[in-house]
Amino acid sequence: MRTTSVSELNDGIIRSMSIGALFSDFVGKINALDFHRTADLLVTTGEDDSVRLYDIANGKLLKTTHHKKHGADRICFTHHPSSVICSSTRNLDSESLRYLSMYDNRCLRYFKGHKERVVSLCTSPVDDSFMSGSLDHTVRIWDLRVNACQGILRLRGRPTVAYDQQGLVFAVSMEGGAIKLFDSRSYDKGPFDTFLVGGDMAEIWDIKFSNDGKSMLLTTKSNNIYVLDAYNGEKRCGFSVDASSNTTIESTFTPDGQYVISGSGDGTLNAWSIPTRSKVANWDSQIGVASCLKWAPRRVMFAAASVGVLTFWIPNDTI
Repeated sequence: MRTTSVSELNDGIIRSMSIGALFSDFVGKINALDFHRTADLLVTTGEDDSVRLYDIANGKLLKTTHHKKHGADRICFTHHPSSVICSSTRNLDSESLRYLSMYDNRCLRYFKGHKERVVSLCTSPVDDSFMSGSLDHTVRIWDLRVNACQGILRLRGRPTVAYDQQGLVFAVSMEGGAIKLFDSRSYDKGPFDTFLVGGDMAEIWDIKFSNDGKSMLLTTKSNNIYVLDAYNGEKRCGFSVDASSNTTIESTFTPDGQYVISGSGDGTLNAWSIPTRSKVANWDSQIGVASCLKWAPRRVMFAAASVGVLTFWIPNDTI
């Protein structure tokens, strides 16, 4: 059957999404997952200290490596399809971040500086920069080619970081539900704007920019999801999901920026239309509460993960 394009998404295609592949060979929780921007690859980390690489076009596990010394927590692809940045769960003082080659299972570089666990990690879409936010109340800016931190922001609260899709701007969450925006080329001059989500002072767990850079997606500790205008901070819409007692909830844009997909504490997955501000789909996740959720950059597909299980969701007509 004809493969659906990401430019053709509509309510019917969204509603038709169902599980096309399932992997249940993890031990414990899946900590994080990330898609490569241009290659058909997905990488995951788990409580079993594993880093796993998947071919998303064929629904196959390509490689598994284990990292008993440091553990595996947050993870992001670099520009190279076989290289990732991974944060540690152990030995945080000396080796909190690692630049790993999945091709030959080597650590290419250690990045030292954080004193507590890294809770947010993202790579620049345009160069070798990446950012990490830690429970030590710092955001650090790094260069893949240099061991030493290139810049540091000290702040209150649990920091969450994200680059826009052009790499020109990055966002940092602050205590009290505030988002500060920085120019990537002159972040040392301080933020050029600050956004507040009116009335919600909860910590922000996750920030994502839409592909066109016009919208920001926020997921908060109070299980609220907001879509903001990325230029003026105006709230375009907001959605709420059921609370989860033991995991955080992640949400994701579709590549066209028209839909939001989210997990929920009741074990369902939900989809909303941003233009109509209405729910268009509700699925049984079949894996319990999904703690990790991302849409593939170039495919009509998303991945959802929970304790011990990873699922790939695709439209019915491609199964």
